Amino acid sequence: MTVYFIGAGPGAADLITVRGARTLASCGVCLYAGSLVPRELLADCPPDARLIDTAQLDLDAITAELVRAHEEGHDVARLHSGDPSVFSAVAEQMRRLDAAGVPYEVVPGVPAFAAAAAALKRELTVPTVGQTVILTRVAQQATPMPDGEDLATLGRSGALLVLHLGARHVDRIVSELLPHYGADCPAAVVAMASRPDELVLRGTLEDIAAQVKEAGVTRTAVILVGRVLAASGFRDSHLYSAERARHVC
Repeated sequence: MTVYFIGAGPGAADLITVRGARTLASCGVCLYAGSLVPRELLADCPPDARLIDTAQLDLDAITAELVRAHEEGHDVARLHSGDPSVFSAVAEQMRRLDAAGVPYEVVPGVPAFAAAAAALKRELTVPTVGQTVILTRVAQQATPMPDGEDLATLGRSGALLVLHLGARHVDRIVSELLPHYGADCPAAVVAMASRPDELVLRGTLEDIAAQVKEAGVTRTAVILVGRVLAASGFRDSHLYSAERARHVC
């Protein structure tokens, strides 16, 4: 049998992919992060499915449940918020399953940064303004950043930065980015993207930290910093240009 790592999306239950919903409906066991995954999604599980909230489980306990389900002959849905490819803690679970000889597949989902861009009604890559998006986070006591991936280094690129898991550290983020982006650089924070309690804050590096504190945002938020957030007088892309040759092959 197979373990399916399924991206549950950023929060709204209807933002799971069709493939994700169909896979969920076919699995006899579902492990989900109760603090992040919308409980409405569990209605897609089979009526007799075993549902396991992993919010209070450590990696060993989660692995044991996955292996147990496999040994019992059940397909397993392992629901993760957002998309499994970034900041999902999937890599260490895959490593454990490889060692145990348990097969798995990955079903992608809508990532938080995409939901944040939708809330802001912004394309994150704009012709002649910005064509690079850096997804990153800030160092915390438990999980340091690798050498060369600190904000000061990344900020030298001038690219759009999308920071996950950083709302509690907004003052440090601003102080490290100010020398590279300037106080007038557009910044935004989207908390609870796609959910009924979604909150969107828009400003600059000069005032975004104060807005975050005033709003009481401390978690489940994405911070975006870059000139593309306020781009207006940019050149149209070549994709739909009348000057582009469109030959029928």
